[in-house]
This record gives sequence, C-alpha cells and structure tokens, in this order.
Amino acid sequence: MNTLGWIIGFTLFGGVAGVLLASLFLLVPSMARTRALPFLVAFATGALLGAALLGLLPEAIELAGPSGYGSVGLSLLGGIALFFVLEKLVLWRHCHEDHCETHAPEHDHGKPDHTRAPGVMIVVGETMHNVLDGVLIAAAFLIDINLGIMTGFAVLAHEVPSEVGNFAVMLHSGMSRAQAFGWNLFSAMGAVLGGLLGYLTLSALRPALPYALGVSAASLLYVAVADLIPGLHRRVGGKDSVLQVLLIGLGVGLVALVEHLHPH
Repeated sequence: MNTLGWIIGFTLFGGVAGVLLASLFLLVPSMARTRALPFLVAFATGALLGAALLGLLPEAIELAGPSGYGSVGLSLLGGIALFFVLEKLVLWRHCHEDHCETHAPEHDHGKPDHTRAPGVMIVVGETMHNVLDGVLIAAAFLIDINLGIMTGFAVLAHEVPSEVGNFAVMLHSGMSRAQAFGWNLFSAMGAVLGGLLGYLTLSALRPALPYALGVSAASLLYVAVADLIPGLHRRVGGKDSVLQVLLIGLGVGLVALVEHLHPH
C-alpha cells in the first residue's frame, strides 16, 4: 500500500472506530461510565505524551539536523500558541465528562434555542479538530509508516474519551442518539480531509516536514497537558491517583515498546 493509501485508510479507520467505541461506551450505565472515564483519559494522556516526546519530536529533530534544532523548537512553541488561540476562539474544545461546564447552557429551562447551540458548536469545533488530526497523521506517515501508525493510534486513544464527551453534550443539547451518532461520524470524516490536505501540501514541501512534525507534537502535548491532565486532578483519592499514574505509564510504555520494536 502506498503512503496516500495508508493516510486515507488510517484516518478513515480512526474516525469511524473512535465514534463506534464511544457510542458503545455510552451503553454502559452512567455511574460506571463516570467512574471509568478518568482512567481511560489517563491512558490516553500517556499515549499522547509518549507519541509526542518519544516519536514525533525526536524524528523532527533528527530530520532537521543540528542547524534546525532551534527552528523545531520554534515550531513546537508556535504550535502550542496556535492551539491555545484556537481553543480560546472555541474552534477546538474537548469535554470528557457527561456534564461539561464549557458546553452546558448557563440557563437550561428546557428551551430548544438555549440548548441546541452547544451541540452545533461541538460539531463545528470537532470537525476543525479532526482536520488538524488528519494533517498530523499525514505528516507522520510521510516520514515513516511505523511512525504514522503509532501517531494514529495515539490520536485514537484520545478520540474515544473526547467522543464520549461530545455524545453527552449533543444529547444534553436535545439531539437524539441517532442524530448525535450521525453528526459525530460526520465530524470524524474531517480527519480524512485533513489527511488528504496534509499529503498534498506536505509532500510538495518536504523540507517543511520536520517543522510540521514539531507542530504535530505540540498538538499532542497541548491536548495532554492543557486538556486531559487538569481533568485527572479532579480525582484526588489515593487509589485513583495511583491507578492514574500507572495508566499514564502504561500509555507511555506501549509507545516506547513500539519505538523499540520498530525503530524508524
């Protein structure tokens, strides 16, 4: 299979699989789901950190060479700033709880025009986010197939808890389960579009790939540090904290194992 085939196949698989797994997770009773979700997020945090720091960033530095180290650092810093601004503009917002303060309407009195807006905002924001994920995955595949697969699975690990939150917000906004599933699947297809755009632009600009990987690493780091980790701190019990640390370590360890077995 050629590189474009890998990109399309993996972005399509990741988008559909993320929505399907999230929809299955919603079948779990609410209390059990609320209990389990932070631990799923903890594993996703480790996978994102591992993919960024053990996969994407070292590859970017190696490709750039000694003269490009500073530029890779600037791309990483610029990427973090970019995603911060996007989140501020409400183009990218993730929820990992059934009751999300960001998206939940301030005054919910059962009026459709008050409750519908958060669901629409989720669709727009998640579509943009998935396009960026597709570009990220394309950049990794253009360097190495194994790096692309590892990056794709790291993104998928984050997408499942993110999609669970999206489903919850959409249902809270008045959508039916079928509508929420359809719109989530639609937004997930943004990854395929992003993958195509990434392949067409980055393959023509090979010298820019190290810096595209730097921005990709920034994306994973930003999601892990600014979005996922603060939610984990809401559970401060000793047992929960230990389990979260172990699951973060497991996520990092799996990425490290892939790197060891399939070096680039």
